[in-house]
Amino acid sequence: MGALRLLGSISIVALTCGGIHASTAIAQEGAAPAAILHPEKWPRPATQRLIDPAVEKRVDALLKQLSVEEKVGQVIQGDIGTITPEDLRKYPLGSILAGGNSGPNGDDRAPPKEWLDLADAFYRVSLEKRPGHTPIPVLFGIDAVHGHGNIGSATIFPHNIALGATHDPELLRRIGEVTAVEMAATGIDWTFAPALSVVRDDRWGRTYEGFSEDPEIVAAYSAAIVEGVQGKFGSKDFMAPGRIVASAKHFLADGGTDQGRDQGDARISEDELIRIHNAGYPPAIDAGVLTVMASFSSWQGIKHHGHKQLLTDVLKGQMGFNGFIVGDWNAHDQVPGCTKFNCPTSLIAGLDMYMAADSWKQLYENTLAQVKDGTIPMARLDDAVRRILRVKVLAGLFEKPAPKDRPGLPGLETLGSPEHRAVGREAVRKSLVLLKNDKGTLPLSPKARVLVAGDGADNIGKQSGGWTISWQGTGNRNDEFPGATSILGGIRDAVADAGGSVEFDVAGQYKTKPDVAIVVFGEEPYAEFQGDVETLEYQPDQKQDLALLKKLKDQGIPVVAVFLSGRPMWVNPELNASDAFVAAWLPGTEGGGVADVLFTDKAGKVQHDFAGKLSYSWPRTAAQTTVNRGDADYNPLFAYGYGLTYKDKSKVGTLPEESGVPAEARQNAGIYFRAGALRLPGRFL
Repeated sequence: MGALRLLGSISIVALTCGGIHASTAIAQEGAAPAAILHPEKWPRPATQRLIDPAVEKRVDALLKQLSVEEKVGQVIQGDIGTITPEDLRKYPLGSILAGGNSGPNGDDRAPPKEWLDLADAFYRVSLEKRPGHTPIPVLFGIDAVHGHGNIGSATIFPHNIALGATHDPELLRRIGEVTAVEMAATGIDWTFAPALSVVRDDRWGRTYEGFSEDPEIVAAYSAAIVEGVQGKFGSKDFMAPGRIVASAKHFLADGGTDQGRDQGDARISEDELIRIHNAGYPPAIDAGVLTVMASFSSWQGIKHHGHKQLLTDVLKGQMGFNGFIVGDWNAHDQVPGCTKFNCPTSLIAGLDMYMAADSWKQLYENTLAQVKDGTIPMARLDDAVRRILRVKVLAGLFEKPAPKDRPGLPGLETLGSPEHRAVGREAVRKSLVLLKNDKGTLPLSPKARVLVAGDGADNIGKQSGGWTISWQGTGNRNDEFPGATSILGGIRDAVADAGGSVEFDVAGQYKTKPDVAIVVFGEEPYAEFQGDVETLEYQPDQKQDLALLKKLKDQGIPVVAVFLSGRPMWVNPELNASDAFVAAWLPGTEGGGVADVLFTDKAGKVQHDFAGKLSYSWPRTAAQTTVNRGDADYNPLFAYGYGLTYKDKSKVGTLPEESGVPAEARQNAGIYFRAGALRLPGRFL
């Protein structure tokens, strides 16, 4: 199966999907000559974390017990779509993951109990006492990038782009705590989060996974979210019941690739690599983050999964990271000379655990042979295994029984509990950014006749975005989110007791002319790879949402636009057709937070004003894809830090509606994204 993607001057690359592998040509095309790093220039954390004499003594003893077969097993991770608990009896892998669209019994929409049952089954096999086997607990990882998003009944938080707009590190800490508790309830001990990407080109399909275009927010957030997930290092709370292992990702500069290409090449200076893209890692290391995930991408033409200077000399050496480095989904496959089944280069370069999702069996056999014949030095294997065992000891896995038997394990009823959903709703309120309110249309009275329109209004899947139940976040129905609230549901709740009324029609039809129309619209869900676009123009072809806004405005109805997106976009026509415009990002399952801010109480008092401030600059044109705070020619439509409150009287006025993209380019823009032909069997992480 293949798909087309525009590359620079409209060259076309076929993407091979059999094992989820993208042609290296995408990342390497036109790369600058490889550059040499200078480790001494890189920051060193204030303290060296994770080394404890008692822990090291225990790890030493474990290493002496392990056979070479067991050591090799520890450095390989397989996906639950291709491995069973029984397989661990022959192949002593150190870790498993649930990449999406993987799920228990082949069902990525399985209920929470089935996730707990599967985690429990893997754990029990790994700890079995049998001849020739050293019991080492398996580490189960999953992408909980905005809450425990694989499970629809969980509390699913706004994506990171929204959280960046809150400018609230303590809120991030609490979100980390809730996520950890809900994951622990299902027996899963490791989240592939937080993403510490500093996104410099908003065409990237993972833009919403980054907190900001600016390193200051990423640096301010990284320690808070790590401590929320793991607990504070050195305290009794660290890795206590209800805490799990965090992973800082993707090292390094995945948000700085050329033209915003996923898995691409960051053609930037070492100074920029350090100053901008490395900003979140030293605080995370100081906070005791136990794992770091290497990026698919490259720096100056060298794939990170084979970059010894970056992984070993810089991250482990100069920066003092003493946990382990895990790979991304078969990303070692893109290292020159490697395949997904055979890649000694990555381990030698400093990778400690291969994410060999569907290639684990062959990779295990080949790696074992390479250790035995000396291709992979035993000292490097021992170092990788030592780091993995260190993390497992620090995480308390050796003391923890199988998940179903763990004392203090949170119950499944904690998923989506009222207390947890309250944190999610607070995050939604604080992340909304008011871009326009020229006529003082907002706040709204809950006593008004309200028309709600747009295909995002009653669509929890759309408001949650990618990495929600499925990899791309597509195909989700409201009934798959028990306990969640759509934006429409929140609006109905807001007016229910105040004497107002709500009429809902996607197309904006109504029986009684409303006092105001709230139109909820925006991007369809996507994740990496399929989310890459060529320009930032919203709906460049058929502007059906613009037509809806104009129709209502032409009828003399005040229009409030609630825009759902995973990145800032050029929406000047939509802004002009709206009296008020709210950037709601991807708020997750707690849509009631939107109504909390849009409406006053029954007495007309504002309960929650807009507090969100842009952590990404908003483009002036659709071609302004790399406008970032600090640029010499910085000239966005709405600057970093912009965000109105109800007290502000400034007006946006009528904006120009020329996109800035040549007509011929607009015809081709987004072919790859819109085609929708690529249906991969799993996902990158």
